[in-house]
Amino acid sequence: MDETKKTDPKDQMEDFEDIHIEDNETISEEKPIEETDMKLKQDKEEKKKVKKDKGSEELENLQVKYDELNDKYLRLFSEFDNFRKRTLKEKIELSKTASEDMITNLLPIIDDFERALQLMPQTEENAKQFEGTNLIYNKLSKTLQQKGLEEITALGETFDTDYHEAITNIPVTDESMKGKVVDVIQKGYNLNGKIIRFAKVVVGI
Repeated sequence: MDETKKTDPKDQMEDFEDIHIEDNETISEEKPIEETDMKLKQDKEEKKKVKKDKGSEELENLQVKYDELNDKYLRLFSEFDNFRKRTLKEKIELSKTASEDMITNLLPIIDDFERALQLMPQTEENAKQFEGTNLIYNKLSKTLQQKGLEEITALGETFDTDYHEAITNIPVTDESMKGKVVDVIQKGYNLNGKIIRFAKVVVGI
């Protein structure tokens, strides 16, 4: 009969302690690796956060620069548009009044034509002369009207210092004519809406 080898309980306990110690050593060796991994992850996250914050700051700076440039552009565009409109307006006004001096110098000639036609007797003998003079006067008047010349209405109108220049005042019997123009000494004219000569008038009082 074979003899069974008996194991001493004391020896078994020692073996168990050895195994337990080895396991603890293994865990102790693995723990620093886990901590290192966590630290690396934290570092990466911090770097990402720093990078993200830096990117946000750069984006904000770019937005500020964009807003400044856009504001400058809008101001410059507005100034240029105002300059363009002002220049266009000045050109239009200049084109309208470019011949103002010449037309103003022609007004006395118009006055002479009107006086000549009023004083010229309309008889058979000078009928052709009157007709020719009247024809020239009408052509000249029409040409000036095409350039924007307009006669200022005065006779019978209420005296207005914006259009009339009072030469003298005379008493009137008709109450409705008081403060109104009863006679025109010299016609007034405006050129494209601009007064170039006031009407010289006599006002009733």
